[in-house]
Amino acid sequence: MRICGVELKGNDAIVCIMSRENGLYDIPHLRVQKLSIGDAGDAEQVRTFQFTFAKLMEDYKVDKVVIRGRALKGKFSGGPVGFKLEAAIQLIQDLSVEIISGTDVKKSLAKSQVDIDFRDTGLKQYQEGAFESVFSYFEQSAFNPNSIQ
Repeated sequence: MRICGVELKGNDAIVCIMSRENGLYDIPHLRVQKLSIGDAGDAEQVRTFQFTFAKLMEDYKVDKVVIRGRALKGKFSGGPVGFKLEAAIQLIQDLSVEIISGTDVKKSLAKSQVDIDFRDTGLKQYQEGAFESVFSYFEQSAFNPNSIQ
């Protein structure tokens, strides 16, 4: 199964694709590590973002997208553009999307029996949140094999 982790920051959707087969993790090199939108108020740019994201998922044969959730209110709440990008991703036809909370990510990383040093992944530093999201999702499935569908 191939899963894409997404972290939304400002006008960017930062991605990391990972697959796990026979207990081995694989992180393919991607042609783009983040997708950006210039003006979230422009419907055409939102459609272009959505099309580009869907095409990326199709090209890399992604089965599921896991978006790292953000707080709805408070000091660390997500911005309005991030929520718009989240909705654009969730509305892509034939793409399974799930939101995973930051708390769940931290819990599953703490429980993980697999120790992967982020510096050894070959990913860019800004991709760490997306990597943690997808890795923790896989690790949650190790504790609950029925969670990945």
